[in-house]
Amino acid sequence: MRAVMVRDWTEFENLQLEDHVPAPQVGPNQVKIAIKAAGVSFAATLFVSGRYQRQPPLPFSPGTEAAGIVTETGKGVTRFKPGDRVAATLDWGGMAEEVVIYDATVYSIPEAMPFVQAIGLTNSYSTALAALTWPHLLNVQSGETLLVHGAAGGVGLAAVELGNLLGATVIATVGSEEKRRVVIEHGADHAINYREQDFREPVLDLTNGLGANAILDPVGGDVFTQSLRCIAPEGRISPIGFAGGIIPQIPANILLVKNITTCGLNLGYYFGWSPNDVRYEYVDRIAPMMQQLCQWFEEGKISLRTSHTFPLEQFQDAMRMVLQRRSIGRVALVMDESD
Repeated sequence: MRAVMVRDWTEFENLQLEDHVPAPQVGPNQVKIAIKAAGVSFAATLFVSGRYQRQPPLPFSPGTEAAGIVTETGKGVTRFKPGDRVAATLDWGGMAEEVVIYDATVYSIPEAMPFVQAIGLTNSYSTALAALTWPHLLNVQSGETLLVHGAAGGVGLAAVELGNLLGATVIATVGSEEKRRVVIEHGADHAINYREQDFREPVLDLTNGLGANAILDPVGGDVFTQSLRCIAPEGRISPIGFAGGIIPQIPANILLVKNITTCGLNLGYYFGWSPNDVRYEYVDRIAPMMQQLCQWFEEGKISLRTSHTFPLEQFQDAMRMVLQRRSIGRVALVMDESD
């Protein structure tokens, strides 16, 4: 099969597509998937350089999300059969024509859902839905104000749509006029171009000086720090990544004075991306979320926007699109032009 392979820790731009990689073998409780579309994300650059918190055994193919068709199932698998259309959260292996993964993180998708959109289910929309609705996280309620940073990215755009669906007033921050228009189209009530103005004062103005009740932050750095200056008393802020490259130091005095809750979310923990693999322990928590998202898609309530698709051989171009922040929503690799 064809696959992008990592044989030594390196930078992403050094990777090449190989044509004769041995196909993966199915074991107990595993599913083999003929990949039709795979997600491209910044995290893949960390994986291939050995800078991610997990280091796959060499050699491996990067990519942690894929959608396609089940071709084989291992002993003990009862939820899937060959021919099923699925999306999956992977340990690694997405930038290839086939992958094998434990069935705990494989999810059925509707017939009407294109594979290039299904890749948004497993990380972007599931992360946003968990962050916004789980009681120990942001727990957004109808009538509250939700501030979403990086709102034109995969998770950000999902949070905008879901926040709107939950009845919140959604304020989005973006980096261009085009992105501002798109997030408004996808349900943001207000959008702030942070390249033209700081977001703190507009957020306070839009909330009559109170601040946002809930804040989703995939950026980190100064964005997180300034968010604490425009959060409401008893507000909640959830850091879900550090795309800005700087991990913020949280000033505990501000948390104390304003009764703020900081609630981090690493959804990968529930997919087995931790030293103690607990993916099977959380199937009953994650699977219903995926079913709900599929239902909302069928009802036309969420879009699962994929802004750009590339054939597998153009994987480097796809990653450049992500790293240059030119995408709005998700970027996908497709294994066949007809997919």
